[in-house]
Amino acid sequence: MKLISIGFGSYISPARLIAAVSPDSNPIKRVVAQAKEDGKLVDATYGRKTETVLIMDSGAVILCPLTPDEVSARAAGEREADHGR
Repeated sequence: MKLISIGFGSYISPARLIAAVSPDSNPIKRVVAQAKEDGKLVDATYGRKTETVLIMDSGAVILCPLTPDEVSARAAGEREADHGR
C-alpha cells in the first residue's frame, strides 16, 4: 500500500482519498462540524492553520496543513508512480 505525506509525520492512502478541498466555504465547515460530532474528524495540523480538508472514502474527514494543490500533486505523483510499474 502506497502512502503520501500530509505533513508532520502523518500519511494517508491516496487510493482512499475522495476530495481535497479548501476549508473556507460554509458547506465544508458543516462537513467538518458533522465529522467532529460523529467522531470521524482527524486533526493532522499539529496546531498549524488548516489549509485543506481531506474527505476519505471511509467517511473520515482529515484537517491538513498542506494546500489542496500540494496534496493533489503528491497524490498524482503516487498514482503516476503506480502506473509506471
